[in-house]
Amino acid sequence: MAVKLVACPQCGASAEWNPQNRFRPFCSERCKLMDLGAWATERYRVPVAESDGSEIPPEEDPAPRPN
Repeated sequence: MAVKLVACPQCGASAEWNPQNRFRPFCSERCKLMDLGAWATERYRVPVAESDGSEIPPEEDPAPRPN
C-alpha cells in the first residue's frame, strides 16, 4: 500500500496521512499548536452572512432545564 502524503496546512511540509501520524493533517505537534493558537486568537474566522434584523428569532426550547 502506498503512503499518502499531504501538505501540512501550517507550513506546507509533507506529512503522512495515516493513523500512526497523531498530528495529521499537520507534520508536527508544533504546527498543530500554531494552528490551534491562530483559532484561539481569532486570526481564523468562519464567515457568516450579515442579518438585516428581519429574521424571526428561534423559538425557546420548551424542554425544562435542571437547576
